[in-house]
Amino acid sequence: MAVRLQLKLGVVAEQDRLRDSPDTVVVVEPSVGSIARSKGHLYLLVTSRLSNARAAEATRIAAETIRNEYYYDESAGIRVCLEKAIASVNKRLAHQRDRLGLGNGTNGNGPIGIGVAVVRGNELYVATVGPAEAYLIRQARLSTLPDPHRERGLPAGELEPDVWRGELSVGDSLVLISPNVVAKLGPDELKDAMVTLHPQSAIEHLHQRFVAADGSGSDGAIALEATEVAATHKQRVLVPVRPPEPLAGAPDRSPIPLADPVAGGVAAVQAGARQARDAAGGAFGRAFRRLQDLLPQRRTAYRRVSPSSARRDTQRRAAVAVLAFIAVAVGLGLGIFALGGGQVPKEAISSVTTGQKAFETAKADVAQVFAPGVDLVKDDKRRAMPLLVDAYQQLTKAEKAGVSGSSIAPVRAQVVGGLDRLYGVVEVADEVVYAFDAAAKPPTDLAAVVRGPDGATFVLDRATKAVYRIDPKTKKPAAVLRFGSRAGGTIAGTPKFLTVGGPDLLVLDSKNILWRWRAANSAGRGTLAPIRVNGSASWGDDITAIGTYVKSFDDGLYNLYLVDPSEKQIRAYSPAADGSGFPQRSTGWLDAARPVDKITELHIDGDIFVVEGGAVSRYVAGNGEGWKAAAPGDEVLREKPRYTFVTSGTDRRTGTLYGYDAENGRVIALEKADGKYRAQYRVAGDPKALADVRGMYVIPGVNDAPATLVWITANTVHQAFLAAASSDADGSPAPSGPAGSGRPSTKPGASTGASAAP
Repeated sequence: MAVRLQLKLGVVAEQDRLRDSPDTVVVVEPSVGSIARSKGHLYLLVTSRLSNARAAEATRIAAETIRNEYYYDESAGIRVCLEKAIASVNKRLAHQRDRLGLGNGTNGNGPIGIGVAVVRGNELYVATVGPAEAYLIRQARLSTLPDPHRERGLPAGELEPDVWRGELSVGDSLVLISPNVVAKLGPDELKDAMVTLHPQSAIEHLHQRFVAADGSGSDGAIALEATEVAATHKQRVLVPVRPPEPLAGAPDRSPIPLADPVAGGVAAVQAGARQARDAAGGAFGRAFRRLQDLLPQRRTAYRRVSPSSARRDTQRRAAVAVLAFIAVAVGLGLGIFALGGGQVPKEAISSVTTGQKAFETAKADVAQVFAPGVDLVKDDKRRAMPLLVDAYQQLTKAEKAGVSGSSIAPVRAQVVGGLDRLYGVVEVADEVVYAFDAAAKPPTDLAAVVRGPDGATFVLDRATKAVYRIDPKTKKPAAVLRFGSRAGGTIAGTPKFLTVGGPDLLVLDSKNILWRWRAANSAGRGTLAPIRVNGSASWGDDITAIGTYVKSFDDGLYNLYLVDPSEKQIRAYSPAADGSGFPQRSTGWLDAARPVDKITELHIDGDIFVVEGGAVSRYVAGNGEGWKAAAPGDEVLREKPRYTFVTSGTDRRTGTLYGYDAENGRVIALEKADGKYRAQYRVAGDPKALADVRGMYVIPGVNDAPATLVWITANTVHQAFLAAASSDADGSPAPSGPAGSGRPSTKPGASTGASAAP
């Protein structure tokens, strides 16, 4: 196998360039083989220290001149052609210095810089003049090419540029870049990007960092990376086929004497035998056929043709016979029904009797549980449970047997009420915190909610592509981030995820930019800024959940976690010491890579609780450690829970974890320590109030006060105290639930956790 080089290219897209950038980038990769072999591929960057329209015109003129002169000149080699092309540009610009605003050139300096590279096969030619820099990265080492004209720029007089020639190997990278970008970011940032990323991703990353650092003016850059492409070549030389001996192709003759005549005689005898056999067979066949002709034969039968009138008469008689048969069959059926109809009422009476018996059994079971002065649900749950379950099953049987629904309804309500008390169902009162305009265009489409670091409610609206803060006093929303918002030279994309980290509200947008909003006062004002996260450009668009873990609330330090299905990992980022961002590369938090595409929710309090495929799991130190969410046990009334969200307001392994079961419209409370079932919450009088929950969080109660559940639907923010809203029909109060148990968090919006970070 032979090896040839293939170049991977990276440039800044025109739509991403700064408006005041005067630089011009030209890439010529000829498709004609003769030109590519003789002149190679041309990569050209023309920069300018000035930032105006005339400087942009000057760089464009210089780039077009070099491209045309280089490929037009066939008189010399690559080095001479480059020198002549650059000298031609210098002369052309010198004649137009006044018109283009390049100065009079009395001091010999100019604002225009040229960086050019030519690649032919594995040969590399590079030249730089003026404010343009070239860097060669080989084996993770960064080298710059010497240029005596770097500080001067294109002079007004004669110019003799230096052209560097070298060998290009697999893995080498070359960068032509404006010194304005290198001065803002530094060579180390350039080397790290080229070593760790593909050329296009590296250039985009460097340009984003340059824009985020408030860079302006010249921003041109070209990156090349040499890779290998395998090419096949023939393994051996083909030779023509020659006859093995001189007599090849002549008729074969046996070396044994007389063998050929004997073989010919045998063949003649066989041919004669075949002819005799055919003649004998033909004579026998003729004799057999003559014998058959002598046998007696039946005369040929003549076909009788009936007239059409006879056929119609036959069809008429057949139709009358069919109708008569149908009439007789119907008459017999009616007679049998009339004579034997007494059996149908017997079956109906039997069915009604069975249903009535089941209904009476159900009422007898209920009478044992609830009677004057008797409440087994409160006093003897073990005895009450089988009685109420049997009563519910008997009522179902009675309903199928045809017992009136109006008779069953009050008994069933009493049975279901008793079972709900046994299963720990708490009916809470719903309160609307804020309702967005239902007639808004486009209609509001809330997707996420969190309790902010200042105690206010923050919601994400997909319709307006914005994040709103709902003031806890005025109950009015105010936008803190919108699509297209600017901060730190960065433009926000569509918000996708919300979370809270210490004193910060964090928003991840569709461009994988992490935004931080920090409250500035108690009136709801705050500051917005993008946070640098190492490698965020490589996340893709398949992140399914994010979360944080607070290391120091006062210092604003917290770990960042993201569920990345493409990496089959939960990415973990550690913060910078000053809280400015996450400069280090992410680490895989799971102890082994595995599919995580079904993880849709994270709750982090020292352990990590995940919702994966409708089930809740707890992970410690990168793996599941046996924690299991217990079932409510009410399968006789409802389907098995399938969780969508989880939340909590207490510290690690204390208090309660709340999970939302969408299919049954309820919130289930579990022990964080061991996963035991504690209670379930439903809205009193409205079974559909918890049917379209888009997100939720819990505010822990103080001392023995109940906790508060806050949730959102498509256009409304709700809240409810997790305590019984009313009493049961028989006067027994419903359980108040474990809402206020556990130690609450000490700061609003802070991720809880009593031990080391996960």
